[in-house]
Formats: sequence, structure tokens, C-alpha cells
Amino acid sequence: MKRTWDSLLAKFPFGTAPLVLLIVTSLAGLWVMVHPIAANTATARVWTFVPEHARQYRAAGAAYELLHPGVTIDVQQFDYQTVSTRLRSAFWADLDVPELVDVEISSAGTFFTGPVEEIGFVDLKPRLEASGLLRRMVASRFAPYTNRGHIFGMPHDVHPVLFAYRKDVFDDEHIDPSSIETWDDFIKVGRKLRRLPGEHPDGARYIIQLPKAEGWGVEILMFQRGGGYFDQDGKLTLDDEKVVETVEMYIPLVVGPDRISGDFGSFGQPMVHAMEDGRTLGFLAPDWRCRLFENDMPRLGGKMAVMPLPAVVPGGRRTSTWGGTMIGITKHSKDIDRAWEIAKYLYTDPASWERQWTQTGILPPVKEAWDLPAFHQPSEYWSHQKLGEILASLAPDVPPQYTHPFIELAKNKLSEVVSASSRQFEERGADGFDAFVRQRLHRAADEVRRQMQRNPF
Repeated sequence: MKRTWDSLLAKFPFGTAPLVLLIVTSLAGLWVMVHPIAANTATARVWTFVPEHARQYRAAGAAYELLHPGVTIDVQQFDYQTVSTRLRSAFWADLDVPELVDVEISSAGTFFTGPVEEIGFVDLKPRLEASGLLRRMVASRFAPYTNRGHIFGMPHDVHPVLFAYRKDVFDDEHIDPSSIETWDDFIKVGRKLRRLPGEHPDGARYIIQLPKAEGWGVEILMFQRGGGYFDQDGKLTLDDEKVVETVEMYIPLVVGPDRISGDFGSFGQPMVHAMEDGRTLGFLAPDWRCRLFENDMPRLGGKMAVMPLPAVVPGGRRTSTWGGTMIGITKHSKDIDRAWEIAKYLYTDPASWERQWTQTGILPPVKEAWDLPAFHQPSEYWSHQKLGEILASLAPDVPPQYTHPFIELAKNKLSEVVSASSRQFEERGADGFDAFVRQRLHRAADEVRRQMQRNPF
């Protein structure tokens, strides 16, 4: 055996490692030839990153198949990063591209780079116009999926943001939520309810949970104020005045002697325990987070309620938005018209609307869906409030959020600004804080602009 190996090495002068690699590669290729991957024969494959979406799509897909004999819909669920990275790789390599894909709002813009004709998604605008869906859906929800006049995705949701709070504690403390009209009102109530560490035998207590080293809290309030990362023309607005104002308003809420927020984590058991123990009395609540914590905190059933967000100024917008998903049709679809019909069925069939609401608490973007009885039922958990009606009443005022190929970088930079600003305010307070915030936002924005200059599109 050794003599045979030595003979091979003599005939292959590049060394042992390349020879072993060649043998392994050859054997692997032979194995693939003998065991080819079975071709997927489904009429349409649907990729999603949300388990709840996968369950809804499978139920709706089964109903669609009954109505259309011979059509098969294969719903595949992957985690968020896998969908994004696998889809990009599939587009680049021209391999294994599904017909329909759910794309999360934060990464959608990364697929809209390059010449329009090379974008991997079909422009849905003509179909949305012809079907009336462009008029029937909440207009602002198309903004994240619109690029250079084309609409590459149909929105799955609206995600209005409310303030969810411990009604039992508010009642005990004689707090009337209807008296809270603005954030200034909210801050006054927050200081009344607040207990700093060591001030009370029951421990610290704060009116709201907000992060001091992540960007999502500032993002929600930035959208409410009319700001954003980019405008509708693709111009970076990360260092605009509205963003400066939002950061300077937000940071004293989460750090410093006048803070009214505790950060016990955004999700999971620490946050659940803080709510149940009364250390945190409320949280920013888009529709999906209402249902999430309803499931995670069953012991608070009947003790919780919601209210519109406080406005920035009297008479101002009383909601914002957090998160979102689109469904897109890839240009690799064998039958784009059929893919469009399936996408419409998944997103606009009344049974899907009710299923989406009861399973996830997510408000559909099609406005006639809100007339269904399911959206008008009082909730025992939310102190018999009609949560669907409250969300629907705010949905038309949900602000647009414009996406961009560099949206993920911009979001990361905002998180860095929030973290640095929190440390600065903890250490030095208001002294020089305005200049610090402006300088950090300008620096963050300039870094994004430098990257954008490398992309001519």
C-alpha cells in the first residue's frame, strides 16, 4: 500500500495535500452523480423566515391547491439571516431561486441595488395598480419596497405602535391615560411613578422599557417625528435635524438622574419578569409585540391595556411603526402570472386575514380586512379593549419608512450613536451634549456616505 502511495506521489509532484484534495473532490463528484438531488416540482416555492408566516402560508396554500387542481405550493422556512444570504447567493449564481420570498424590511433595500433591470425581483406596481391593491392597502407600507419608481414587494403588515401598560398599577396610582397627550405629559407621569434603586422597599420601578445601547427605540420615535434614515429620493437623512432632536429627547429618558425607563432586555424572561414584578410598567407595542407578550405574560391577563403613543406636539401623530415584511416575486419564476395570483391569495384572502390576526396579532395592510368581526372582538387580556379597532384607527397615520441598499449600515450606525450618547450623558449630563450628538451623527452619516459613493446606483 505504501509503495502504491509513493508511486502516486511520484506521478503527482504537487505534494500530499493537493493529491488528497483531488481524490476527495473526485469521490464527492462521483457520489453526487450517483445520488442526484431530486428536482423540486412544485408550481411555486415560498421562502419565509417567520414560523408563524410559514404556518399561515401552508394553510392558505392548501386551500389554494384545492381551488386549483394540479397546482402545488411548497412553503420553506429558514431563519432570517439564511433567507437573506441564501437568496443573494441564489441571485448571484443563478441557482435555486424560489418563485416567492418573504423579505424583512431592514434588508429589503439591499436587494434593490444596481441597474433596475438587474434587480432580482419583479416590479409589482402594474399588477398592484390593476388589481386595486395599491389603493386598498395602507399607502405608507409601500415606501420601504419602492425604488426608483418601481415597487418590488407587496406589504404583509402595517405594524402601528401603541403604548402597552399595567392598567392595574395606573388605576392604583390614579393615572388617567387619556390625560397623556404628549411626550412631555408622559415624562411627567413617568417621574411620578418612578422609583430609583434604593428609594423604595419594593425596589426600582419605571414607566417604560427602552434600550440604551440599541437603535430601535430611537428609530420608532424618529419615524413618529417624521424623520428617517433616508428620504423617498434615497438621500441619507441620518444627521438631519429631526434625528438630532429625537436622540436628544430619547437619551435622557433612558440614562441620567431624570430617567423614566429601565432596560431589562427587550424580549425574553428578564423583560417578562420585570413586567410581572412591576419594575417596568409598560413598553412600546407594535401589533406583533402585543401578541408576543400576551403569550409570554399570561399572568398579566386582565391587568394590561393599551393607548396611542404620546404625540411629539399637541395634535401630532399618535403612532409610529416597527418592523415589516414584504413578499416579492423573483424573475426566476416559471410563471410570473401564477406566482402573482398565489401571492395575492396568501396576502389578501379573508381567511388568511383572520388567521394572521388570531395567530400573530398582526394587522393586515388591506383596509377592508379591518371590517371583519375578528378585529372588533374585545380582549379579556387587554382589559376588554377592542385591540383590533384601536390598531386599525391608527394604521392610516403610520409613517413611511424609506429603505435603501445601505439601510442595514445606517441602522448599525444609529445604534452606535445611541450607545455612545448614553455613555456621554451618564458621565457628563447635559453639558456639551447637543454638540456631542451632532458630531456623532455627522460622523456616522459621513461613514455611510463614503460607502454609498462606491455604488453608482
